[in-house]
Amino acid sequence: MGKKSKLYRAQMEKVDRSVLMTLLDAMKLLKELPQPKFDQTVELSFRLGVDPKQTDQTVRGALPLPKGTGKSVAVCVITDNADLQKAATDAGADFVGFEDIIEKVKGGWVDFDVLIASPSAMPKVRPLGRQLGPKGLMPNPKTGTVTDAIGKAVGEAKAGRVEFRADKGACVQIPIGKLSFKAEDLEENGKAVIAALVKAKPASAKGAYFLSCTVSATMTPGIKVDPRTLVTKE
Repeated sequence: MGKKSKLYRAQMEKVDRSVLMTLLDAMKLLKELPQPKFDQTVELSFRLGVDPKQTDQTVRGALPLPKGTGKSVAVCVITDNADLQKAATDAGADFVGFEDIIEKVKGGWVDFDVLIASPSAMPKVRPLGRQLGPKGLMPNPKTGTVTDAIGKAVGEAKAGRVEFRADKGACVQIPIGKLSFKAEDLEENGKAVIAALVKAKPASAKGAYFLSCTVSATMTPGIKVDPRTLVTKE
């Protein structure tokens, strides 16, 4: 294992990895740690009590963070409906179109963070999987990015919408804002994420759902959160 940086060692002096904290206390401690000069992204990481190998135990979803993500989001909309194109533009979408955008994406253009498509446009969007799939940009009804409610979807994406999906190890990592946010605002975003994960819990999953939870920033060690404090009742 490589040598830890001076910053990391200074941070670890303040973090007791044997202690399980409440979400708010973890956010407060995170903000007290020695920091680099840039505004770090804060992330919640979970290990869930599901078996991702079972098709009926997939955990996936999306939600708008009540306090936003703290970052600018470029939104692209593909639809063949003129009214929906206007709704997208009015809601603040950065790129709106149909076949013109499809041709650009085929050529390798993906200068956006979120792609939203109307159901009617999906037959022509699906073949773009090679360009969009590896970057996690493929529209999906389960995450609200295939919809006729284009204006609402654009508004949520702009306000701070995040997606989540459990990996092969049943782990989920979700950004919940910037370290410059107030601890209470980070907690509010965190609680919204937890509620979304609870809603996405597979009916076939048995036993404890939240096995572990850690909060960290881009260049900090993880601070352990007591999973028993995440929800009042599972």
